[in-house]
Amino acid sequence: MSAEEVIPAHDEGRRRDLRPLAELWPFLRPRSGAMLCAAAALISSTAATLALTGALRLVVDKGFAAGAAARLNQAFIVLLAIAGVLALATSARFYFTARLGERVAADLRIAVYRRALSLDQAYFLRVSAGEVVARLTTDMAIVEALVGQSASVAMRNLLTVVGAVAMLVFVSAPLSLGVGLLAPLVLAPLVLYGRRVRRLSVRAQDRLAETVALAAETLGAVDTVQAFGRQQSVGASFANTVESAFAASLSRLQARALMTGAVILLVFGGVAGVFWLGARQVLAGQLSPGALLQFAALAVLAAGATGSLSEVWGEMQKAAGAMDRIATLLRARPAITSPAIPRPLPEPPRGEVELREVTFAYPGRPDLPVLSGFNLHARPGERIALVGASGAGKSTVLRLLLRFYDPLAGEVCIDGVPIREADPEAVRSRIAFVAQDAPLFSASALDNLRFGREGADAASISAAVKAAQAEAFLNALPLGMATPLGERAKILSGGERQRLAIARALIRSAPILLLDEATSALDSENERLIQRALDEAMKSRTTIVVAHRLATVLKADRILVMEAGRVAEEGSHAELSARGGRYARLVELQFGMEAA
Repeated sequence: MSAEEVIPAHDEGRRRDLRPLAELWPFLRPRSGAMLCAAAALISSTAATLALTGALRLVVDKGFAAGAAARLNQAFIVLLAIAGVLALATSARFYFTARLGERVAADLRIAVYRRALSLDQAYFLRVSAGEVVARLTTDMAIVEALVGQSASVAMRNLLTVVGAVAMLVFVSAPLSLGVGLLAPLVLAPLVLYGRRVRRLSVRAQDRLAETVALAAETLGAVDTVQAFGRQQSVGASFANTVESAFAASLSRLQARALMTGAVILLVFGGVAGVFWLGARQVLAGQLSPGALLQFAALAVLAAGATGSLSEVWGEMQKAAGAMDRIATLLRARPAITSPAIPRPLPEPPRGEVELREVTFAYPGRPDLPVLSGFNLHARPGERIALVGASGAGKSTVLRLLLRFYDPLAGEVCIDGVPIREADPEAVRSRIAFVAQDAPLFSASALDNLRFGREGADAASISAAVKAAQAEAFLNALPLGMATPLGERAKILSGGERQRLAIARALIRSAPILLLDEATSALDSENERLIQRALDEAMKSRTTIVVAHRLATVLKADRILVMEAGRVAEEGSHAELSARGGRYARLVELQFGMEAA
């Protein structure tokens, strides 16, 4: 499945049973040792629980009934020994199952995050980052609870039921027959309400995911929310989604509570009836008091385990829905992948860039091509500027060079190699990119710089910082370059963030430099300083600049004026200005307004 194929969140057909939980097996299989330890502890604790009923029978029949103090003491010693085994086995079961749950959840969380990082841009046009975060948090917590707790409880209860039923038959076959008649009464609520609980669980999880996505989106843009004075309306929208999620969860809880109550009522009502029959057999001398006590204890254990199974069944259905959502992300495959045998890029890199008859439309808008028969050939070391109105396709050219998308037609080449035939990582290693919004991370300034090249030494970092005119403000930070920048580096101004992003790009020492409005956040003075630094950086690199402000492209070797996804004009600043065409009108409009 490609990244463009996203399974709808409300695909009920995929969640009608527990089959999605099978997706956990690849993560459980490497932990076979932990599973065996947990299983051994589980079996031991269940056996000890059932054995306690036998010890109680010994106390009554061999101690009280026999009237012998020595036998009573022996019976109590056996009882205490079994209780000790139960305590040790139960603590071991808790430790090994909880540890297994934590380990599997950690492995699963790493796999989901790595899968999300591998998906192409088209995937995130359809699925928000908030939904992915919900899978990493809310859904993952549900799955962790299943592996670390609910599955163990389910197995313990199942073993308890099976063992108790076997012992009931051994203690008294006639009374066991009466217990067997209760089974249909217990299973009926599970069958009747099981599907309803599943549907409500899925709906509750989807509503919660929507809430997390909305919170992530609005908190990520809290400055915009406050600037437009929309705190009240955004808060009201969030409250509505929370209430919707609460209503869905409440419906699920009501259905589960009704199912659990019905099961417990029917089970214990039936047990009381069977116990009444057993009491009559004791009075008739057909059953010993100890045997009746053991039978009652076993029946209570079986009834309690059955009632707990109904609760755990709901948890497992909820986890199946969560695992299905997680597995949907794990099954997603990026459309942008490396070929089985990637074609190597030539060494040493030249920095040649070519787009030949490229046609491209964004996913979801196939009838609105952004580029139509677009051509560009940048020779090594050449400076190319792309100008034109918004929507002309300028930034799309850069995205295609980075192979965020593949063109619908035509070919994109770097150093003479079609990038479809090369490894995307190899292609991107030859490109330094500065985006318009300069996304930075909450780590330190130094970590942000080394994000450009992990092994960059101090000399390279210092040179890049000086070239980007970032040295003064970085040194002024409380801890210098070791200062944490906060979420999205909000402690820096827009211009400072842009200069830090430029320094990060320069550290890569890549032969191709892509600048997408790289000086848009700078004032005129800083723009001149950065432009001077970029002029130095461009000398040894092939540079493609996207710019609306024409002052940044005056020194370009060639300027391509784009219109409706095609090259409308091409030439130097002097040539295009003298031609009196579209570029000349842009120059007159922009510089005339600045002069005014």
